[in-house]
Amino acid sequence: MNKPTINDCPFLEFPTIKQPGGKLTFIEGNNHVPFAIKRIFYIYDVPRGGDRGAHAHYSLHQIFICISGSYDVILDDGYSKKKIKLNQPWKGLYIPPMIWASEVNFDPGSVFLVLASHDYDESDYIREYSEFISITNSN
Repeated sequence: MNKPTINDCPFLEFPTIKQPGGKLTFIEGNNHVPFAIKRIFYIYDVPRGGDRGAHAHYSLHQIFICISGSYDVILDDGYSKKKIKLNQPWKGLYIPPMIWASEVNFDPGSVFLVLASHDYDESDYIREYSEFISITNSN
């Protein structure tokens, strides 16, 4: 199996219905995202200057969506890094396993939604960057 790179983290655009009363965006697992959605969580009230993430997963696939406000995601595959701004609630950023992701530069009031392919499992996390680099260099 090829190890994912930061180039394997595309934006996915979700169907949006525009009506006089507002817009509705919807997402269906195994249809609009490349996995069945097993868990959904969201992060909000990140303090000014705060950050989130800074870890990778062995097997979890995720979609990051900025529901409100904006923030940056720094993607790292162990060899290359790229910073991406999220600020459109009809688009999600796909994060495959073995990509280190850090979320930074949150605007006040930002809401960060995550769609995940698996239930929470602490053993799936790689929380030490040195361990992540060691794993990526061994493959």
